[in-house]
Amino acid sequence: MHTSIWMVRHGQTELNRARRYQGTLDSPITCYGRRQNDALASRLRGVPLTTVITSPCNRARTTAASILEQRQPLIPVLEDSHWHEMHQGLWEGLTYDEVQERFSQDAQMRFADALHGRASGGESLAEVAARVQEGWQTLLRDYVGERVLLVTHALPIQIVLCTISGMPIDLFWRWRIDLGSVTGINIYAGGPIIRMVNEVPPL
Repeated sequence: MHTSIWMVRHGQTELNRARRYQGTLDSPITCYGRRQNDALASRLRGVPLTTVITSPCNRARTTAASILEQRQPLIPVLEDSHWHEMHQGLWEGLTYDEVQERFSQDAQMRFADALHGRASGGESLAEVAARVQEGWQTLLRDYVGERVLLVTHALPIQIVLCTISGMPIDLFWRWRIDLGSVTGINIYAGGPIIRMVNEVPPL
């Protein structure tokens, strides 16, 4: 018996398209994002899911709903704040250039310490990693032998991949996780096996 976990990054939002820090802000899914969600639904149609967990963000809930739309009976969707995106504080809604203009000292301090630096009012990478790792351990404990769809964001997926592969968390950026992508992990008694990373279904 093993546990199968399908980690999905949501489809494109308006803030994604504008290349703005999104964090905990809600932003509508774009037309392209809806196509990405439909492609995810097609890719996962043959996977017999038993549990669905999403980030509390509307973009994650919308993506989960698209994936589950054609399934009968419908599977309950559980929201879990462990899988929220990093809170970007006062940077949310801004572009990188706007952050440099308005919060240059703040940005310098944050980027000087990848693990513990933070935007004003936001989370550090270390704090996000702690909650994601707690959520991961809860998932492994509570859903043994199940097929779990986890709809979340790039950073939580990257943190999970760093955790199970023994990489330092501050090297999360080495895992590319695109919008509308699937990353698959099987959990066996002997440990995890990464089945796929960042598979982007064709539109």
